[in-house]
Amino acid sequence: MPDELADRLRGSGYRLTPQRQLILRAVEDLHHATPDEVLAHVRAQASAVNASTVYRTLEVLEELGLVRHAHLSDRAPTYHSTREPEHIHLVCRKCQRVRSVEPEVATALVATLSRDHGFEIDLGHLAVFGHCVECTQGDTP
Repeated sequence: MPDELADRLRGSGYRLTPQRQLILRAVEDLHHATPDEVLAHVRAQASAVNASTVYRTLEVLEELGLVRHAHLSDRAPTYHSTREPEHIHLVCRKCQRVRSVEPEVATALVATLSRDHGFEIDLGHLAVFGHCVECTQGDTP
């Protein structure tokens, strides 16, 4: 990935820096992470990185198509690598667990919205909120 990262950065007028490499690696290692989680992961390796560097770098990496974000809570966006297959996020409101599922589970919804409303869904940003089976079973007497 360092060569691809370097090529994309240079092609857009940016330099490849150790901080950018660390931040992209952190997103890939964590799979789904907020900027604060990325910062904590990066600081474990390079304490000189600050929060503003993480936020700016995540914006650049998203602009270059290397990471994407989704809103999985009412707080900061959550980032994931575009090297992962496209997926939909299922977010449990009780335990906050995030499960990734293949986009094919939404085939009927995608087709209906396209056909009836002329609307194309960006599945990489799709988060469906509800309750996971573990939390639902815990509520039954």
